[in-house]
Amino acid sequence: MLKALGIFQRATADQLWRMLRPTDRHDRITRDTLNALKSSGLTRVETRLESGHQLWVLTERGHKEAKLLLPKNVRISALRKLEYDDEGRPVEADGYDEHAAAVTSTAAVLTGAGYGTPLSWQTEIAHRLPYGYTQYADLTMRAPDAGVPAMLLEVDRVTEPVDDLVAKLRRYTDWFELLAPKADGTKAKAARGAAVHDFRLWSRIYPPTGREGYVPLAFVFTGKTDAQRESRMRRLGQAARTYFAGASYPGRGAGITAVDYHQAVPVVVTELERITADPAGAAGAVWRRLGREEWQTLPEALDNPDGDRLYAAQWKEARDRRAAQEAAEREAKRPVCTRCGAQFSDDRWRETERTSWPGKWDGLCAPCATQAVARAEAERAAQRQAEDVAAGTAAEAQVPKARGLFRRRG
Repeated sequence: MLKALGIFQRATADQLWRMLRPTDRHDRITRDTLNALKSSGLTRVETRLESGHQLWVLTERGHKEAKLLLPKNVRISALRKLEYDDEGRPVEADGYDEHAAAVTSTAAVLTGAGYGTPLSWQTEIAHRLPYGYTQYADLTMRAPDAGVPAMLLEVDRVTEPVDDLVAKLRRYTDWFELLAPKADGTKAKAARGAAVHDFRLWSRIYPPTGREGYVPLAFVFTGKTDAQRESRMRRLGQAARTYFAGASYPGRGAGITAVDYHQAVPVVVTELERITADPAGAAGAVWRRLGREEWQTLPEALDNPDGDRLYAAQWKEARDRRAAQEAAEREAKRPVCTRCGAQFSDDRWRETERTSWPGKWDGLCAPCATQAVARAEAERAAQRQAEDVAAGTAAEAQVPKARGLFRRRG
């Protein structure tokens, strides 16, 4: 309880119940705990909201205690000091607006759905840009066990112009594209795919997303009517497409329809009213990825089935089609035996291609060539035998003549 109030500064018992004890049927145990902490001088009621909920904050003593309990890497929010009027009476604080309530409620319903713990959250994290602007995130969430290593959240009560939301997305994109200190700019420009992020500043601050693209951004809408929120989400999807739509992979002419999301911001939208109405809460199909029509669970919405996986499958299909086409074209050129009309085997074809000099039997298939060679060898052997016989006959014919001449001389 102290840790949660240390991070979020102010919260109602209802919000803390949803965040810390979502399996309880109501917030009674949470209220009892807050009152016990109040008795110990660690918490106090700052004011009562129009909804009737009491707004709880830490006392100075509770703030010191929470700071000791929180890990060093978790920033504690500023202490809400108790103020007094001129007569020394405590003054009820104001300034807790509906936006602040919606931010805490968003963290509460997501934590209650299993997206991390109160320690998974940070508020108002600064993203400084080189042109002098700092983009603050309403919330940053780290829930690796739920499949979301990191996510930025902007809570909107349907009060800002859509152009302002697009500008936020543009500034986040600018920040994601900043090079890390001492990063090699030349190598960064030459990098492709996931290798691009190795040179970026964001990868030094946030963990790998486990998916293509930058750290995902969620817009959580609340307030006004269902129709107004729906209209706002659609207008945002149309106006901000440049930043979330991704790019074409090379080779689209080869049947590649996959999308390269590596340098895009995955943007999802939801509504607090939709989350609280769903039996599964934030774990249900209450998220919509900009660029899609269906409502999905958060991991499904952040997934990229049309990204790298589809690209790998389509590239293999394109490669297989090219290989099949090349095989068909080569098959059409396969030689046919001039003697028997049979097609050459692969070995015979390769054999005839090994030399640029035409051979005597190149037009014959392997069996016919073997027969032709054997026949030629037999003919040569018969010819040699005939020549040998003829030569022997001629030699024998010379012997009697020589003997007859010798006798006459004697």
